[in-house]
Amino acid sequence: MNSKKQKSFLGSGWSFPPQFLDSTQGIKMSHDDDDIREGLFILLSTLPGERLMNPEFGCDLHSQVFQSINNTTINTIKDLISTAILYFEPRITIMSIDVDSSQKMSGRLDIYLSYEVNGINSRRNMVYPFYLVEGTDI
Repeated sequence: MNSKKQKSFLGSGWSFPPQFLDSTQGIKMSHDDDDIREGLFILLSTLPGERLMNPEFGCDLHSQVFQSINNTTINTIKDLISTAILYFEPRITIMSIDVDSSQKMSGRLDIYLSYEVNGINSRRNMVYPFYLVEGTDI
C-alpha cells in the first residue's frame, strides 16, 4: 500500500490562506500533514464565537495578550491550546507545548507544539508566533 493511500484519512481542504491557481485548475488544496498544520494555525488564530455556524470553535489566546508574562500566564496559554486541540483537532495528539518568552520585551511569544499524527505515529513540530501587531506604520 503506498503512503498516499495510507494518509488519505488525514483529509484535504483549501490551502490557507486560500489561493486560486488559474481558471482551469481552480483552488489550491492542501493535503495530509500540510492540512493538519494549516488547521492548527486556523484553530489557534480563531477566537471562540468568531464563526457563526460553530461558535465554540477556536482558542481564546487573545485573552492573554495584555497579561504579564509569568508562569501563570504561560500555563494558561498551554491549557488554552491543549483544550482547543483536544476538542477540535482529533487527528493529532499533543506531545508537548513549550512557550519561549525570550522576546517578551518586544511583545512576542513563540509557542512550540510537538505532536503526533494519530494512525500513522508520525511526529511533527510547529511554531506559532503569538504577538500583537499595532497599526503604527501610518
